[in-house]
Amino acid sequence: MSNGPDLSTLRIDERARRDPRRLGWRVIAVALAVALLASAGLVWALREKAPEVEVTAVRADKGGRTALLNASGYVTPRQRATIAAKITARVNEIFVDEGMQVEPGQVLAKLDDSDARARLGSAMAERDAIAATLGDLRVNLENADREARRVEELWDRRLVAEQARDQARMAVDSLRARLVLAREQVAAAEARVKVAQQDLDNCTVRAPFGGIVVSKDAQRGEMVSPVSAGGGFTRTGIATIVDMGSLEIEVDVNESYIARVKAGQPVTAVLDAYPDWSIPAKVRTVIPTADRQKATVKVRATFERLDPRILPDMGVKVTFLGEERAAPATAGRVLVQRAALLEQGDIAAVFVHREGRVERRAVRLGQARGNEHEVIAGLSDGEQVVITRVKELRDGQPVRVKR
Repeated sequence: MSNGPDLSTLRIDERARRDPRRLGWRVIAVALAVALLASAGLVWALREKAPEVEVTAVRADKGGRTALLNASGYVTPRQRATIAAKITARVNEIFVDEGMQVEPGQVLAKLDDSDARARLGSAMAERDAIAATLGDLRVNLENADREARRVEELWDRRLVAEQARDQARMAVDSLRARLVLAREQVAAAEARVKVAQQDLDNCTVRAPFGGIVVSKDAQRGEMVSPVSAGGGFTRTGIATIVDMGSLEIEVDVNESYIARVKAGQPVTAVLDAYPDWSIPAKVRTVIPTADRQKATVKVRATFERLDPRILPDMGVKVTFLGEERAAPATAGRVLVQRAALLEQGDIAAVFVHREGRVERRAVRLGQARGNEHEVIAGLSDGEQVVITRVKELRDGQPVRVKR
């Protein structure tokens, strides 16, 4: 008996050889199974692909100011103006555009000044004509004065009648009065010249203060007027300028909490456009009137330091801070960025990063501190928490930390 391999097991089933369709169905079934396994593997690989996240370390609460209340508002400038013309005229040239920096007195636009120039020329000609009569009146007055002195000498010697002396004096007085009148007429003509010159100057529109042009309200060839006219075809403004150095915060505070706000109180502002940027500010004034419809009081706060990223009409959230607290009063508490919090109703959680994976952990929150929040329980000082894509993560998921 041979000890070699038994080749009889390699025989093809007689039924399969006789029915080739059964062999084809088996091949198709195997191919489908392989495809399903490959798809499952691809789905699992994609599911387990580690997303890239940013993490930050929580820090111990070393005291600070408590948050008294929160309010929402907007960034507003104290100095903002739509520059309009003082006269009704057509725009000949305009020299500004949105985003341009302008200085006080800078020319913004020039209006059609042909009519103003004509009026100025007419007023100057009238003044010169009246001024020309002064010379003739002075000459006549000097002559009349000499004649009066001669008549007076003849009267002293009784060589002329009293009537002649009176007529000579009257001639002098009349010429003096006409000279005074002419001088007053010259002064009036000079005033009309100044008015005409002012009309001409009004055809040049200048910036009353320095700032940024935020709106260009008229174009070359359009009519502008200080009042609305022409059925909407006449512009009432040339450009709108904002003094970026006067930006401040305006918020509406519920009148029930306005007693917690006072001038000089420190606040923390967070712009909607930059939620991770905490800007220090302080209350400038509480407007002494309430809105009866909204039951709110307007409060204005100034930034401690301005930044080019702060723009007019940006939305802002403000936290009004209380007195400074000592560190022992907050022992065992930590501060975490708002971006790390996953809040669902009254329940809050964070994702803690550890050894390449995230762990969902419930936390107990304290008071808000601008763009940070107190965590009373659930976190320890120095632990790493995820601050991006927190709504996309799940407990135990592997992640990659962005460098």
